[in-house]
Amino acid sequence: MWLQHQISIQAKTRGFHLIDNDITQQLPQLQNIDSGLLHLFLQHTSASLTINENADPTVRADLEQHFNTFVPENAPYYQHDYEGPDDMPAHIKSSILGCQLTIPISNGQLALGIWQGIYLCEHRNHAGSRRIIATIHGE
Repeated sequence: MWLQHQISIQAKTRGFHLIDNDITQQLPQLQNIDSGLLHLFLQHTSASLTINENADPTVRADLEQHFNTFVPENAPYYQHDYEGPDDMPAHIKSSILGCQLTIPISNGQLALGIWQGIYLCEHRNHAGSRRIIATIHGE
């Protein structure tokens, strides 16, 4: 069985946000899959998806601080700054982290590890809502 659905994530502040519940609430079809895969594709170039710690919020804060240091705003060699100082850094961060994930589905649930959560990494200061194309393949 193949299913595809567009998931809408409401606008978030800049930072790393757990979105597991957003995903599962908008994909009730997951409950009917005994064994399969969920592929998530973020349709944006200034945000990203990753999997990391789901319990301690300081991990999300530390990731934000690290990426802001690792990929600073206002670097003198940036040419692409049409939408402000966070524009090019957002594209770089998105390329580093990526815009897609594939997660196993087992017995109607995402087979994430006990401490794992799905992050929407918002790299813009004033972003809008985000769209994710979810593709389910399973039986």
